[in-house]
Amino acid sequence: MTVSLKAMAYFTTAVRHGNIAKAAAELNIAASAVAAAIDQIEDAFDLTLVTRQRSRGIQPNANGRAIARKCERLLEEHRSLMAEGADLRQALHGTLRIGYYAPVAPAFLPQVLASFVPSSGDVDIHLDECDNDKAQDGLLDGTYDVILFVSDRVRPALDFDVLTEAPPYCLLPPTHDLARNASVSLGELASEPMVVLNRPLATAYYQNLLKMRGQDAAIVAYATSTEMVRSLVGAGHGCAILNMVPLTRQTYCGAEVVALPIYDPLPPLTLSLGYDKTRPRRLVRHFVSACKAAFADDAEHRFIVG
Repeated sequence: MTVSLKAMAYFTTAVRHGNIAKAAAELNIAASAVAAAIDQIEDAFDLTLVTRQRSRGIQPNANGRAIARKCERLLEEHRSLMAEGADLRQALHGTLRIGYYAPVAPAFLPQVLASFVPSSGDVDIHLDECDNDKAQDGLLDGTYDVILFVSDRVRPALDFDVLTEAPPYCLLPPTHDLARNASVSLGELASEPMVVLNRPLATAYYQNLLKMRGQDAAIVAYATSTEMVRSLVGAGHGCAILNMVPLTRQTYCGAEVVALPIYDPLPPLTLSLGYDKTRPRRLVRHFVSACKAAFADDAEHRFIVG
């Protein structure tokens, strides 16, 4: 049995909404047509792809998600083909889902997206800040099309490209005595109260660095966001060790901070770009190219303290 493009569109819309009635409303068709499309695709593959629930809710299983992703790719290729036939060879369409575990992503992601996303509104961007494990799991299960993540602990099945290796640096309030130095050592930070970024992977990394000072760290605060760490440091609560810097010294609370390199040889964190390299969609290819351009040559040093 062949599967029509219309059935694929109905099926993927239903999977996306998790609801037949909502899919029918978006498509402006009868709910029975959406249900029939799901039946057609299940019959074509001789597989159960969704679980029907009360009030017309549906839940795709692993096979259903896999088929939906492949249908989305086929539908996008069809849209691309039709656009080329109408002399719209350079048009971009569809949804780009980006998961990121990159505390300073707001410093570069908007410019990266602006470099290729058309102003016509044909591209929907979904940005999801998450932890490193969720980002990797989301790429593998199809939640995300592409991820920005720390690849020091990478899933074996995940394809990625390294964007930059970011060494740790020290963050200080400008009134601190050490802020006048060109760089600092871990030894000079031995007696300093510390603010620690409390995120999965990051916490263990920074605590290991603090242990290298030769004594137990005097941690005065844990914060789950980089900007809160920066604001606490700017307000004089302590010092911090981070890896990538935003393009401004000012924090959300209005205070400024000073970033200094640490001259001890310390392990960096590796910021990478994860995506399906076997058959990346056109939007993904453009995003990957734009990210690589943003971190090419000397551009990456905007985010590195050296």
